[in-house]
Amino acid sequence: MTSTAGFGLSTHVLNTSTGLPAAEMLVGLHVRSGAIGSDHWTELHSTRTDSDGRARDLSQGALKAGDYRLHFATGAWFAERGIDCFFPSVTIEFRVSDTQRHHHVPLLLSPFGYSTYRGS
Repeated sequence: MTSTAGFGLSTHVLNTSTGLPAAEMLVGLHVRSGAIGSDHWTELHSTRTDSDGRARDLSQGALKAGDYRLHFATGAWFAERGIDCFFPSVTIEFRVSDTQRHHHVPLLLSPFGYSTYRGS
């Protein structure tokens, strides 16, 4: 179960083609550093998912209101396993307005597709 202690950010990556967690995938967290609509992003933190496919405290503390993005190195992860894939990376942009809640952004992934949602 994902820890919801604090108001940070977590993610969970599941390889839906095998039903197994995507362990050791590189994930980066970025914040928009310019005005809304700008394309200026600053990396806050990057890590690899654990053996359960989770990055539990990716934000390393509370998130401030603003626009963020998660960048998943899906192509490299599949290549390390000898699997061809269509998406070399997945980037998910999201907006934090409620700074008094934990944010969880899961990624359901296969070599040729992905989906995501706002979790709890």
